[in-house]
Amino acid sequence: MTPLSTLLAAPLAIIEFLEPQRLWFVVLIPVLVIGYLLLNRRGGAKKGRTDALSLMLPKQRGWVRHAAVGLAILSLATLTIAYAKPKQTVLVPRERATIVVAIDVSLSMQAEDVEPTRLASAQSAAKDFVQTLPPKYNVALVSFAGTAATLVPPTTDRGPVLAGIDNLKLQPSTAIGEGIYTSLATLAQTPPDPDDPGKLPPARIVLLSDGKTTIGRTASAAAQESKDQDVPIYTIAYGTATGYVEIRGRREPVPVDKAELNNVAKVSGGEAYTAASAGELKNVYKDIGSSVGKERVDQEVTSRYAGAGLAFAVLAALGVASIAARWP
Repeated sequence: MTPLSTLLAAPLAIIEFLEPQRLWFVVLIPVLVIGYLLLNRRGGAKKGRTDALSLMLPKQRGWVRHAAVGLAILSLATLTIAYAKPKQTVLVPRERATIVVAIDVSLSMQAEDVEPTRLASAQSAAKDFVQTLPPKYNVALVSFAGTAATLVPPTTDRGPVLAGIDNLKLQPSTAIGEGIYTSLATLAQTPPDPDDPGKLPPARIVLLSDGKTTIGRTASAAAQESKDQDVPIYTIAYGTATGYVEIRGRREPVPVDKAELNNVAKVSGGEAYTAASAGELKNVYKDIGSSVGKERVDQEVTSRYAGAGLAFAVLAALGVASIAARWP
């Protein structure tokens, strides 16, 4: 490739194509440019000569001719890009997915730093989240404290999930790792897609907790298993640094612990969120809903470049016509 063609091709590196091999037509552009420059120089050498024809024709405006050629070359460049079928990544609604909502029900969730309690506000926000998910989404419910349990297997029926959230009960200890492992096991119960029984829908785990693991297998090992199964985890660290619970008349601090949940999200390929109020938690769930409800797909945008190429071609034609209109 010539230096000029390399220069022309450089901006194409930031564009993705469905048919990139067709971009070799871009080498025609420097050939045409060099040919035009040579012809233009040859015409300049004859500029001092006069003959009957040159006296009959009025002098042409040089800038119009150059502009017309430039527009024609731009037209060729954009049409070449269009011919290679450029694409871009866009977000489109996901038709099906399975979401496991895993909620920490350890005793620290009775802290009142979030009114009325951490658990009560978490229940309210979780129900709103479940109801905003697309109808074809399967939703499962897992609770965890010292142990973890599947309360509702994956289903498109929102009724059992909402009822299960309402019936969450507090228990001692916190086993985040067990909550993740149980969520992964729950995904195996996802019913097949009637339209495509052999294909499993994408899965995500949305895990809310206020503390760190005190019992059971480690959360980091569970997060790695989740990554291996291609199931990102969206973690929500819920509560404040001043939270406390009363045990036998004594205040026990239960500050939210973000570090472990941040690591779970990072290892699994998900995202980590924090919320210190009921309002913030609703916003977090809304953001997660937007993330899990859409997927990135490649979309062809040929028409965009074809339209630009056509516009350049029309302008070039107008430039040529304006030159021809000056001839007798």
